[in-house]
Amino acid sequence: MNSPLLTGLTLIAALSTSTALQASQLPLERIFADPVLSGTTPKSLGYSPDGSRITYLKGKSSDANRLDLWQYQIKTGKHSLLVDSDSLFSGPELLSDEEKARRERLRLFASGIVSYSWSKDGKALLFPLNGDLYYFDLATKKSKKLTETKEFETDAQISPKGRFVSFVREQNIYVLDLKSGTETQLTKDGQGTIKNGMAEFVAQEEMGRMTGYWWAPDDSKIAFTQFDDSGVAEVVRNEIYADEIKLVNQRYPYAGAANVKIKLGVVSLAGAAVNWLDHGKDQDIYLPRVAWTQNPNLLTYQWQSRDQQQLELRLVDLVSQTERLLLKEQSATWVNLHNDLHFLKDQKSFIWASERSGFKHLYQYDLDGKMLRQLTDGDWIVNQLETVDEKNGQIYFSGRKDTPLEAHLYQLSLADGSIKRLTEAGSSHGVVVAKDGSGFLDTFSSVSQLPEVQLKNRDGKTVEVLASNQLNAEHPLTLYWPELVKPRFGTIQAKDGQTLHYRVFEPAKLDPTVKYPVIVSVYGGPGAQRVTNSWSHKDLYFQYMVQRGYIVFQLDNRGSENRGKKFEDPIYKKLGVVEVEDQISGVEYLRTLPYVDASRIGVYGHSYGGYMAIMTMFKASDYFAAGVSGAPVTDWTLYDTHYTERYLGHPSSNAQGYTDSAVFPYADGLKGSLLIYHGMADDNVLFANSTKLFSLLQENGQMFEMMTYPGSKHAMFGQQVQTHLHRTITTFFDRELRDKKH
Repeated sequence: MNSPLLTGLTLIAALSTSTALQASQLPLERIFADPVLSGTTPKSLGYSPDGSRITYLKGKSSDANRLDLWQYQIKTGKHSLLVDSDSLFSGPELLSDEEKARRERLRLFASGIVSYSWSKDGKALLFPLNGDLYYFDLATKKSKKLTETKEFETDAQISPKGRFVSFVREQNIYVLDLKSGTETQLTKDGQGTIKNGMAEFVAQEEMGRMTGYWWAPDDSKIAFTQFDDSGVAEVVRNEIYADEIKLVNQRYPYAGAANVKIKLGVVSLAGAAVNWLDHGKDQDIYLPRVAWTQNPNLLTYQWQSRDQQQLELRLVDLVSQTERLLLKEQSATWVNLHNDLHFLKDQKSFIWASERSGFKHLYQYDLDGKMLRQLTDGDWIVNQLETVDEKNGQIYFSGRKDTPLEAHLYQLSLADGSIKRLTEAGSSHGVVVAKDGSGFLDTFSSVSQLPEVQLKNRDGKTVEVLASNQLNAEHPLTLYWPELVKPRFGTIQAKDGQTLHYRVFEPAKLDPTVKYPVIVSVYGGPGAQRVTNSWSHKDLYFQYMVQRGYIVFQLDNRGSENRGKKFEDPIYKKLGVVEVEDQISGVEYLRTLPYVDASRIGVYGHSYGGYMAIMTMFKASDYFAAGVSGAPVTDWTLYDTHYTERYLGHPSSNAQGYTDSAVFPYADGLKGSLLIYHGMADDNVLFANSTKLFSLLQENGQMFEMMTYPGSKHAMFGQQVQTHLHRTITTFFDRELRDKKH
């Protein structure tokens, strides 16, 4: 049995000496209103190149989504505003369709200064605003507008030596000489379906690659991808808004259909012709990563087969015009992509990550592709290689060595292989590590602690608290904190013997005479983890439902991330099978609890979770009485190539798998009540996924409920939309579960 968060009770008692604070239950509308209940912490934290200051983005007190650029000077210990976005441009921003798409892929819904980068000498910062580029000089504390055109500049970068600013304009790459102000167009054939220096749709949405060009370390040249999407099916997608319907022509690579044709080239700033690299006869491939070595004439790129079962790291010598294979990763299922490639300054070896053991670990190779040694090992995963301190022989990586429920920063000695955890147990940590390993920025939280940001030294000792986010009389969550409950964690076994982690939110005082309804909150798909010891603002809705008399249960089924490849692989070529099986195991556990009403268990999820909600309602109707499905995939042939084929293979080789993984064959199994909602301008999980299911259920004479949101994309962004959506979900569950008479 859980008790309210003791820290909150202690706080309220301490504050009561001067102010009469009375705990209050959480109103639904307050969860999505400003100021944000979870408090605000700095965004986009980063070190200056000389390590003297920390820069970050922070929302205005009047508008948390309008961001300004701030700094913290380590020597003086003072925070100060560097650039007020309103001083350069105020009002609604006009963004290009490309930039809107990039921000949707990044789930970035703020305005103002939303990103920035440092010059290598640490004297200036670059940032975009309202379609143009600004260069802020630290010495003069003034922002210079670098571009002022009717066209939009996107993906701006400062060159490694700091002499140039590059950007993409109208599908071509440009560079601007900061000293002379001269602008040079490096590519000139970008038009129509030909796009230079840009990331194609699946690269942005599924590969985590948001750029299409990369500077050589000496500023001499740029490697870039050019893609031609003329072969990709052009579909007319309806975006339904409150007062209009927009017909959007979009080239969307449906599973099994054609992808873009992509190639890799190198262009010199000296004006020579593009050097197009030969990546083989097979053109139906992916180029997910490109990276320069420390040598400006040695370029690497990653070649991935269409079926994603092979990933090759290739090295190109631009002087001799030769190419060689450094290493190859292979899998009978799929190979996950990562960003863990680091070339050492000695130009003799590099660090690489692999899941060949079933768990992601770090390895060291020489430049001939020979493995020198395995650096980490065990039944746990490395999340990310953070930095390499070659001077002191230390590697810093984030991972899950202690528990899969918490992310931590670790220090690995290259001398003896010893590993030291630098972050405190009991919290999950997101870190930004200084390039020289001299310290790190630690954003940490737990289910009972709001996110806090600290500056720490190389040994993990706190140097300064940058953002405490402490509950006090002014904090917006203080009033509601004593009524919140701490979720209980536990494990059960999957049918194949693997461990499944769960967490459950239960009323603080369980009444032994009451049988409680349960909501199973599910995502269930790959690339996500829900059961963690970390704070999430989304959990406040669960707290709200607990206060209404529910129990809320979450379980990470097989296929979800941070448990290793062995845990992910069971979903291959058959989605919606082991995921549903594991969620049923979770319900079977719930049925053993004397205070759970087995006849009043519901399920709720969004995106892949929406798919899971439908599959559980159709395939496990004896376990779930009601379900809410948000923006669900219903037919995997309607989703994109890179994601879908990774897990289901190509439709031509796994036609039955696609049929069996769709929701339609199981519709007759629906017994309980079902609510489906979808944004009517969703360009990720297309609205057609829901309308296709609506039609089938109507043809079958099966009753269901639906709620559609004009103009909303996949993330359902907006205070009004989120409030209405969760009121709809609450009303549905209250009627179908909480208030149901049995």
